[in-house]
Amino acid sequence: MKKYIPISFLILAVAVTSNAQVALGDKVPNFSSIDQDGAKWTLKKNVKSADYLVVYFYPAAFTGGCTAQACSYRDQKGEMASVGAQVVGVSGDKPETLALFALEHSLNFTLLADETGELATLFGVPQNEGGTINREIKGKTLDLARGTTIKRWTFIVDQKGTLIYKDSDVNAAEDSNKVVEFLASLK
Repeated sequence: MKKYIPISFLILAVAVTSNAQVALGDKVPNFSSIDQDGAKWTLKKNVKSADYLVVYFYPAAFTGGCTAQACSYRDQKGEMASVGAQVVGVSGDKPETLALFALEHSLNFTLLADETGELATLFGVPQNEGGTINREIKGKTLDLARGTTIKRWTFIVDQKGTLIYKDSDVNAAEDSNKVVEFLASLK
C-alpha cells in the first residue's frame, strides 16, 4: 500500500529546515563570505585567530548609524584586543561598496558581504529588501546597491565556535562598549 504525504507537510518541512538558525550555546556552522578585498573569508579559518569573534550585522554602509557603529569598533581596536576579540561586520552591501566604506572611514577590521542574506538567516537576524543609496565619495557621486537590508544585531563566538552572546537590541554608538564590557566580565 502506498503512503502519501500531504504537500502542505512537505512545504512546512522545507521551510523549517531552511530557516534553521544558531541559538545561544550552539556551535555556529562553518560559513563563508566575500570580504571587502574580494577574498573568501571562512569562520573555520578565522574563529581561532583570537579568543572571541565579534560578528555584528548592520543595515547598510555609508548610513549614519552604521558609520557610527563601524567607527566605534575602529576606535576601540585596542580595547577589543585587550579582551581577546577580533571584529567582523556583516551587511547586505556588495564587496566593492564595503571596500569604499573601509577606505573612506579607515576601518581596521574585516567587512563581509551578505548580499543574499544567508548569514543573517543563519544567525536569525531579520532582514528586508535591499536598496540603493547615492553617496559622494572622493568627489564622485555613486549609486551604492545592496542585496538585502539587515537589522542591527551583534553576536560573539568563542574559539570553539560556540555562540556565547546575542544582542538584538543594539544601539549603534554604544555597541562596541557593550561588547568590551561583556568580554571583560568573562576574564
